[in-house]
Amino acid sequence: MTWHSPWMFCLLVLLLPIWWRWLSRARPYAVQFSSVTWLKQQDRSARVRIMWIVPVLRTLAVGLLVVCIARPQRPDQETRILSEGVAIQMLVDRSSSMQAMDFESEGQPVDRLTAVKEVFRDFVLGGEDLDGRPDDLIGMVAFAGYADSRCPLTLDHAFLMEMLEQTGIVSPDEGPDEDGTAIGDAIALAVERLGDLDRRQEAAAASKIKSKFMILLTDGENTAGDMSPEAAAKLAAAYGIKIYAIGTGKTGVTPMPGRDRSGKLYLRPTRVRIDEAALKQIAGITGGHYWRATDADSLREIYAEIDDLEKTEIDEKRYYQYAEMATEPMRLSGITIPPVLMIVVGLLALEVVLVNTRFRQVP
Repeated sequence: MTWHSPWMFCLLVLLLPIWWRWLSRARPYAVQFSSVTWLKQQDRSARVRIMWIVPVLRTLAVGLLVVCIARPQRPDQETRILSEGVAIQMLVDRSSSMQAMDFESEGQPVDRLTAVKEVFRDFVLGGEDLDGRPDDLIGMVAFAGYADSRCPLTLDHAFLMEMLEQTGIVSPDEGPDEDGTAIGDAIALAVERLGDLDRRQEAAAASKIKSKFMILLTDGENTAGDMSPEAAAKLAAAYGIKIYAIGTGKTGVTPMPGRDRSGKLYLRPTRVRIDEAALKQIAGITGGHYWRATDADSLREIYAEIDDLEKTEIDEKRYYQYAEMATEPMRLSGITIPPVLMIVVGLLALEVVLVNTRFRQVP
């Protein structure tokens, strides 16, 4: 609580005449007697004993009136967060090699895509030492033999998570041409989506974008697509877009799920390879960085590093709206208290009623 005019409390000196008049012993009697000593020796009635209520009511009324003049105010803080976020394109490899079971989740072996999804979710929404990116535009491109924009750049991260859950590893039913790793095409498509922000002048979010970058998660080497990763990286650099590349998984022989003739699932050792030289080149061309993630913990640490590299700037402005407690009701311990000015009027009205009824004096 604050006071608009605290110097008004000087008016409390007005309380002194009230009690001076009441306590003064030099008041003239309305009816003259030679002596009133015998009257003072008589027992006082209950009415006389509670006559002090009248000056008390007047004192409270005048005191609270001074409080009203001093204008007690209750500030209601309103905080407005002005954020300058970033635009992020997530490039997720969903080729068949992402089936490799060399990651763990809660002590159980999982495929690479499952591990990527879990950390991706925490990176966007927050969790496990990751703060989340609530103020950033985030989109997703999934790729295997072809690149596909699964989610446009959006602040609706719940929708983004739905699209992430629906993204699965390419299956044989989709055809032999669907498998592969089109890294160059995925980068080019992400550049196109990020470049669209510059043309969306009417979008309020676009004017608040601090920077644009993409996170490329892949466990292989470019084996499909029309554009080479190097050419796509140069295109991204021309737009001022950084690429943070993450090589996902171990190299060499890893367990890969398969089925025997009876349809029973089993794990077969399969040799896989990550073209780290190409990924480092991609990141270097755009001024980004390359990391290698061999387990879920290292993948989470990499996302934490990216969080530190690409922070969202937040400008916090606070505004105060003041409620006049003299004219507005208050809540105290769950009880609604009427405005102070109304209490003053009530006290004065009660004094007038008592003085003219129960405590009336003649003359």
